[in-house]
Amino acid sequence: MAGGAAAYYPAYSDILWTIFLLWFIFAAMSPYIRMRQLHAARLALIRRLEARLGAKVITMIHRQERLSLLGIPLYRYITIEDSEQVLRAIRQTPEGMPIVMILHTPGGLVLAASQIARALKRHRGKKVVVVPHYAMSGGTLIALAADEIWMDPNAVLGPVDPQISAGGKVYPAPSIVRVAEMKGKDASDDTLILADVARKALEQMKRFVTELLEDKFPPEKAAEVADRLVSGYYTHDYPITVDELKALGFENVRTELPPEVYELMELYPQESAMRPGVEYVPGAPVERRHQAPAK
Repeated sequence: MAGGAAAYYPAYSDILWTIFLLWFIFAAMSPYIRMRQLHAARLALIRRLEARLGAKVITMIHRQERLSLLGIPLYRYITIEDSEQVLRAIRQTPEGMPIVMILHTPGGLVLAASQIARALKRHRGKKVVVVPHYAMSGGTLIALAADEIWMDPNAVLGPVDPQISAGGKVYPAPSIVRVAEMKGKDASDDTLILADVARKALEQMKRFVTELLEDKFPPEKAAEVADRLVSGYYTHDYPITVDELKALGFENVRTELPPEVYELMELYPQESAMRPGVEYVPGAPVERRHQAPAK
C-alpha cells in the first residue's frame, strides 16, 4: 500500500496451525465438559428421586472405565475414600430421615465396606439399599445392613467369604483352611500361617454378618445364614439371586425399582470399545405388518 504500512496476510501454514491449536483445545476440554454435564444431570436426577422417595439418596456406582487416550482398563471398587464420603453423607443426614443407597459394585476393601455397613445400620431412620444390577462381596455386606433390599428381578448379590492375599495372589479363606486340614502335619509353615489367618478372618466375618442380621432373624437363624454366606459354600463370584435370598429367609427383598434408578444408571456410561458388543433398537419391537402376497 503506497504511503502506508504494507497489509499483512497470514501464511497458509499459520492458518493451519491456528486450526490445529483450536482443535487441540477443544479435544482436551471436551471430556471435562461432558463429565460436568453428566455430573449435573446425575445431581438433578438424584434430587428428583429424593423428592419422590422422601429420603436421602446416596449412590456408590463403580464402573470399569478406560483412560481416554491409552485405552487402559481401570477397575473401580470400594475404597477408603468411598467409605469416608459415604460416612460423611450419612452423618449429615438428619436423624430419622430415611436413607436410600444405590449400589453397583464388584466389592472392595473389607475395612471400607464394613465401615459403611455399620454406619448405615446405626442410622436412626429407615435404610434401603437398591441394587439395579449387582452388589458383590463388600457390596453385599452393605446390603445386609439395610432394613429393605430393592433389587431388579435379575440383579444379584454375592458371598462374603474373606479373601487372603499371599505372594501376590488372593485365595479364599475357606479353601486355605481346608487345604491345611487335608495336609495336616505335612503342611508347610507358610500354609499353616495362612490357615491361622484364614480361620480368624472367617470367625470375624461370621460375627460381623450375624451382627448385621440380628434384627432380621432369630439368633440361631442369623448365625446359620451368616455361615452360609461366609464359609465357602459358593465360589466368591457366585451370583445369589432374589429367589435364593428369599429361600435363605430374607423377607425384606422386593423387586420393584423406581424408574429414576434405571435412568440414573444410564448417566454412568461405561467407556465403550470401537465396535459395540451389544446393540438393539430401544423401545418395543415394530409390529409385523401383514401384506397381501404379490401377484
